[in-house]
Amino acid sequence: MENWITRIVAAICAAGSTALFWTFGMFLAVPWREGRMLKLNMVELQVVGVPLLVALGVGWGALHIVAIADREANPKVYATIRAGLLIAALAAIAGGVSWTHARIA
Repeated sequence: MENWITRIVAAICAAGSTALFWTFGMFLAVPWREGRMLKLNMVELQVVGVPLLVALGVGWGALHIVAIADREANPKVYATIRAGLLIAALAAIAGGVSWTHARIA
């Protein structure tokens, strides 16, 4: 039972991380579309950087919580969850970018 509680908490953290990656993608879309990714001012850098850094931290925490339950007992499950979280993060970024592009056009 304890492992399931740990997995549920890790899933909540992973969902939050995915939402933050989506937010990062949403804020990234406009400067990317305008071709000025290397010319961001400080406010834009903060708006883009904060969701990215917080998402990385929460995702890292989610992986460590999953590691408590599955790393030694089920290494294949742990590796699958790591790959799934990476794919979910990339998909969330792409989703945020595409959502913003659909609203701009």
